[in-house]
Amino acid sequence: MNIRAVAADEAARISAVIGELLHLEGPLLPILHAVQDEFGYIPESAKQIIASALNISRAEVHGVVTFYPDFRDHPHGRHVLKLCRAEACQSMGGEPLSETVKNRLGLDWHETSADGSVTLEPVFCLGLCAQAPALMLDGEVHARLDEDCLSDILTEARR
Repeated sequence: MNIRAVAADEAARISAVIGELLHLEGPLLPILHAVQDEFGYIPESAKQIIASALNISRAEVHGVVTFYPDFRDHPHGRHVLKLCRAEACQSMGGEPLSETVKNRLGLDWHETSADGSVTLEPVFCLGLCAQAPALMLDGEVHARLDEDCLSDILTEARR
């Protein structure tokens, strides 16, 4: 398959997503979520297609994508590990745990492992302050983390 065919297929998929949601009031966020669900991230080409469909600037779409931390502008790993960096988690041992996670995975924030198994992202509050420190792996929260349960979670993330 050549580059033009890939680009045309991507544009068609993006346009189909937009077509399904364009009728909504304030459709930008639902469209962005749906595009990310379709591709796993928001492709650069989607920003202009969405902007044109909504009669807004590409810069506005880009601003929304970069403002909200759950939107990605690049592919992520098979698993996404989000580690809480908020004050409550930090005060309950989150900093040493974050260093352990980074060292064990060989990653820094916003990086994906070379084998594509896991992406490491910081998150600023999972709402589990009374059960700190906490993380989320593929949408499933884990709280009251210690070295033992962290080891099991990291093993799962590397699969």
